[in-house]
Amino acid sequence: MIISSVLENQKIEKRIAITPEIAKKYLSLGFEVALSENYGVHLGFMDEEYKNHGVKIYKDTKEVINNADIIVQLGLMSDETNSLIKENQTLIGVFNPYENKEKIDNLVKKKINIFSLELLPRITRAQSMDILSSQANLAGYKAVIESFANFEKAIPMMMTAAGTIPAAKVLVVGAGVAGLQAIATAKRTGAIVFATDVRMASKEQVESLGGKFLVVEGSENLETDGGYAKEVSEEFKKKQEDLLSDTLKKIDIVICTALIPGKKAPIIIKENMINNMQAGSVIYDLAAVQGGNTAFTEVDKVVEKKGVKIMGEHNILNKLPISASSLYSKNVFNFVSNLLDKETNKININLEDEIIVKTLVK
Repeated sequence: MIISSVLENQKIEKRIAITPEIAKKYLSLGFEVALSENYGVHLGFMDEEYKNHGVKIYKDTKEVINNADIIVQLGLMSDETNSLIKENQTLIGVFNPYENKEKIDNLVKKKINIFSLELLPRITRAQSMDILSSQANLAGYKAVIESFANFEKAIPMMMTAAGTIPAAKVLVVGAGVAGLQAIATAKRTGAIVFATDVRMASKEQVESLGGKFLVVEGSENLETDGGYAKEVSEEFKKKQEDLLSDTLKKIDIVICTALIPGKKAPIIIKENMINNMQAGSVIYDLAAVQGGNTAFTEVDKVVEKKGVKIMGEHNILNKLPISASSLYSKNVFNFVSNLLDKETNKININLEDEIIVKTLVK
């Protein structure tokens, strides 16, 4: 069995799906590993390092794809590269099949086995494969670091002979994995941290990290069976707006993380709220690619409104590609291990396995 990966388009994706550490693990399972030339050079992983572990390096992408039984990537490859994939090969990554329906359908018609890992069920057995959580953790951390870099005051309270600088006040909107990491990171730097979420289940988690949870009346019933936030009613939105409007007047930094799976991100911070914020405040919107949680979010731009900076990026993990690749490649390895029949050393698409059924794109 040969597992392969080719270099992603560096302009949009710097992460890789097979680090040298994980290449060794695949080899120990009995796989052969094949990669394209200069696969990890931009992250400091030289071809020679991979070769020393027994990995085969090819100059020609076509050769990498043609020889593969399993291809692991971050996202969809180019149309040209996708055209090289053959019947019965297996493709694993994060493919967003709802937005890339036409491309995915074309691959399915070729009888290619496609597994999209963002569709993993939220069950205990799948936790080690959970790419959304591992990457969201890093995104939440980095969003705080980026927002602090654009905030022109100190973060912790500082007492000096010349006077006292008050601690920065941070509000985290959405207390999922990214939000909780943002709370923890901001708190460690000495900020005063507030958080809001439509799910009352997150209150205890926020408070355990030292944050103050802002309760909107009616929050307790707004969680899906999978633990995600539900869409809210107009009545709830009005209550949330009133609470946020008042809170934002005294907040220095806002980290937005609110998403609804498969749908456009909800606009939570509206124009009138931003107009009432203090000049010099910063909003970092992790939901930017899905439309954003603010009225003015633009992808890969810093928008300034009434002295408030609003920013969001297409892929914040490109600023932490080594750490992100390390976690992602481990998640993928654990998924592949679950696919592998240890007796025959072949892929077993077991349709009685919830993990396989939920991630297999049909």
